[in-house]
Amino acid sequence: MNDLDRAAHALLRLPPSCGPVRLIAVDGHAGSGKSTLAARLSAALGDAPVLHLDDLATHEELFGWTGRLREQVLDPLSRGEAASYRPYDWRLRRFGEARALPPAPAVLVEGVGAGRQEVRPFLSWLLWMERGREDAWARGRHRDGPDQAPFWDGWTVAETRHFAEDPSRPFADTLVRECPEGYDWLPGPAVTAGADQIITHRDGFMSVN
Repeated sequence: MNDLDRAAHALLRLPPSCGPVRLIAVDGHAGSGKSTLAARLSAALGDAPVLHLDDLATHEELFGWTGRLREQVLDPLSRGEAASYRPYDWRLRRFGEARALPPAPAVLVEGVGAGRQEVRPFLSWLLWMERGREDAWARGRHRDGPDQAPFWDGWTVAETRHFAEDPSRPFADTLVRECPEGYDWLPGPAVTAGADQIITHRDGFMSVN
């Protein structure tokens, strides 16, 4: 069993947090590897649905998506119903056709700000990609190419402002560090020792008490 399988096993034993759903957030700086982790963890969870927050944000509202998230996703899932949201098309600058998000046993929400204050009450667990912002931003710029440089210039300012006002990392349950092979799973700032702790961290991975 690899580290992702162990993490998935532990996460599935958490109590539901949003109706019948265990909502797992993957947060971190842009370019830190959140989407890749979410995709790999989704596979380990048996193809768990993944909500990308880039689908709810817009050019004008990089972080002003909480209303759409609550109305289109969190409220229906809390009632045990399938969610339906309209992904934003960053090229056409408009929302597209509706996409369903079922109330699966585990649902991943991935993106910068996934662990923000308004979302945390609905989360079973908050994962933070442990990569410094300058390193993450450099990776993101390299990935997107020079044509996206103006967007990145504005994004880094907006992200810095967001995390200054509404930080996620201090509330993370697990810090995830990408390795040449797999990931290291480290206790986050939110983890406290105690008998009620559902997930413990030992030997570099998550396991259930």
